[in-house]
Order: sequence, then structure tokens, then C-alpha cells
Amino acid sequence: MFSVLFGLLCFCALVCSRQASGQPDDGKRYICRAVPISGDASCPVTLLPELNTGGQEEELRNTVMQLRETILQQKENISKQQGTINELTTKLSLCASATDDRRYDKAGSWGKDKQNTMGDVPRDPNDTIDSLRKTMQGLKDRLENLEQQQMRANVSGASFPSELRDLLQRRLSQLEKQLLKKVNNLEEQKSMLSNATAAYRMKTESTLNALVERISELEKGGGDYKSPEQFKLSLPQRTNYLYGRITKSLPEMYAFTLCMWIKSSASPGIGTPFSYGVPGQANEIVLIEWGNNPIELLINDKVAQLPLDVRDGRWHHICMSWTTRDGQWDAYQDGEKLGSGDNLAAWHPIKPGGVIILGQEQDVVGGRFDAGQAFVGELSQVNIWDRVLKPAEIRSMANCSSYFPGNVISWLPSNVEVFGRGAFKRPLEMCQERLPNA
Repeated sequence: MFSVLFGLLCFCALVCSRQASGQPDDGKRYICRAVPISGDASCPVTLLPELNTGGQEEELRNTVMQLRETILQQKENISKQQGTINELTTKLSLCASATDDRRYDKAGSWGKDKQNTMGDVPRDPNDTIDSLRKTMQGLKDRLENLEQQQMRANVSGASFPSELRDLLQRRLSQLEKQLLKKVNNLEEQKSMLSNATAAYRMKTESTLNALVERISELEKGGGDYKSPEQFKLSLPQRTNYLYGRITKSLPEMYAFTLCMWIKSSASPGIGTPFSYGVPGQANEIVLIEWGNNPIELLINDKVAQLPLDVRDGRWHHICMSWTTRDGQWDAYQDGEKLGSGDNLAAWHPIKPGGVIILGQEQDVVGGRFDAGQAFVGELSQVNIWDRVLKPAEIRSMANCSSYFPGNVISWLPSNVEVFGRGAFKRPLEMCQERLPNA
């Protein structure tokens, strides 16, 4: 029974296969399967779902082909690069060996029995050297191109290299420093030229003033001064370039007396008839009247106000004495003591080696004058002693009874230099003509 059933199933499968092979391909697929005995004896056929052979299959096929072509191209490029590198390495080795042979084989010659390792190296030594140089340069260029291509491939889209940016910044900083240095040099040269021009101008003006003064004296018929101290310094304008300078300096002093004849009608304030500056202290000794303030005596930049009044346009004899002991000071006008005080720079010694200026206040030693503090008027017989004079000595000079020069600074034409066009040294009136009641 079982054999009969098995035979029937085989027959059915054979028939179905013949029918399938005899029919044209209509795009459908059939399968046969075993069925139970109680089932239908016919050959059931189950249709497979129809495959979609449209756009998806074509798109997948194209993608696969593109990937395959890309892989093949990459592989081919890698093979070419490897071949090129191998070729270049071989040629470089040959070039190096040929160069070494040329360098060390001095006794050899380029004969016919010499092996041509490059195949294209000429036999003549000069041609060989040129050819080797060209060949090596060509190989170097090809290697650089390969490295550049590799770099572009590796850093495609990368930012500007930081090393190059730092190099450019350092170069710009160097150029900026060089430019600043050049500008500073030009400024220094300009300043030196300006100082030289100013010094030349002052020297020229001093010479012209001396000539004008000498001509004036000759026109008046007067020769030299009747006595060495009989001259005066005239400063008629309030400027920062008219002044006189004492050629000598002061020693270290623990007391002094400063006396002078002064004439001024300037307002407000007569300015600065006397100033002595030392390195580190431009106001070591200063006599000044500015604005509506009274005359002030400054010692080491300490101030004492003096009860003096000389702004009437007449000659007056004034003296100031000071001692470092307790800073004691006295002020005289026309032979009479009008004021005194103490604690003015007490126990401070007058420093030596400074500069004495007549007519200007020094902001730095010997210069940087301010026109607002300039003296306007006439000065004469400016003398300095390194002691406190007695009242009788001061009175005798003020009433023309006697005259004696200072033992530290004496009033002589050779001790006074004049600067600025308009400043002059002129003959002084007789002492009796300078008295207040004259």
C-alpha cells in the first residue's frame, strides 16, 4: 500500500516538472510539496510573490558597481604610487652610487669599460655631472609633488597652519620693532639737531649782544667801566630766553649772605632775580616774587616770606642772610633790617656744584625756564659771602659809604654771561644816584 502511494507521488512530481519545463517563462515560479493521504491527490501549485525588478534593483546594482570602480581606482592609484616611489628610490640609489664613484674614484676614467648604471648617463664627465644634477632635481621635484599631493589629501579643508601663522607674527613683530627703533633714532637725531641749533642761536645772540654793547659804549665816549663792579644787567622783557649766568658755582656752605642792587617796576610780581640749582634740587636757593605774593626766599625748596617791596621802579639795595643753625634768616632793604625768622631749612648745608641764573627760575638745573616767572628790570653788584654779614657792613654798602665784593661770588664782567637778544650789560649809575632820596 505504501509503495503504491509513493509511486503516485513520484508520478505527480514528474508530470508537474514536465509541464513547467514545457511552458514558456511567464515570470512565475512553482513548487510541489507532499500532501497527506486523505488530501487532494492532485498536484497543488503555490505561486511565489512577484519579484520587483524595477528601480530598487537597478539602484542597488549601480551603487555596487560605483563602489567597485572606486575601490579599483584607489587600488590602482596606490599601486602606481608605490611603483613610482620604488622607481624613484632605485634611481636615487643609482645616482648616489654614481656620485660616490665620481667623488672617490679619482684615478679612474670615463672609458668604454665603465658601467653605465643609469642607462642614460653620458660618458663625458661634464655631461655626466650636468645630467646627474638635472636627474636629481627632477626626482626631487617629483617627490615634492607627491608629498604636496599627500598633504593636500590628508589635510584637505584644514585651517591655516599654526606654524606658518606664528612665523608670520614673529616676522611682523620684528619689523615693528625695527620700525620703532628707526623712529626713535630719527627723534633723537631731531632732538640733537634742535639742541645744537638752540645752542648756536644762543651763542650767536650772546656775541651780537656783546658787539651791540661795545658799540653803544664807544658811541657814548666811555671806555671801560670806571671800576670793575660799575655795570648792570638789563632784562627789559618777560621772556624765557633773556637771562644772565654766573660763570662760577658755590661751594658747600653752612651760612651765606646774598646782596644786590635791584630796580624793577614789573607787575604783578618782579619775577625771579636770583636762582641757584643743583642736581636733584633745582630750588636750592631762590629769590622770587610772582603774582601778588610777597618776595619769597627758598632754600632747599623750603619757603620764607620776606617783608620787602621794590616794585616802584627805583634802585634798592637788598640783602638776605641765612645760617643752617636753626635755619635763622634776616632780610634787609636799603640798609635796614625789615624782617627775620628761623626754621628755614634748618641744619641743611648748601650743596656745591650748581648753576646760578640771574633773571629766570630753574625747573631743571640750568634750564626749562618759565616766562611767567622771569625777572623784568635791572640788577647790579650781585655778591655772595659764605658768612652772615654784620648789619653795619650791610648799611655801609647800602648808603654808598663803602663797597667790598663777595668772597664766594663777586660782581665782575668776566663772571657774568648774557643770553638772549635784548639783554645787555651796561654802565651803572653812580652810587649816590641810586639812593632812594636821590
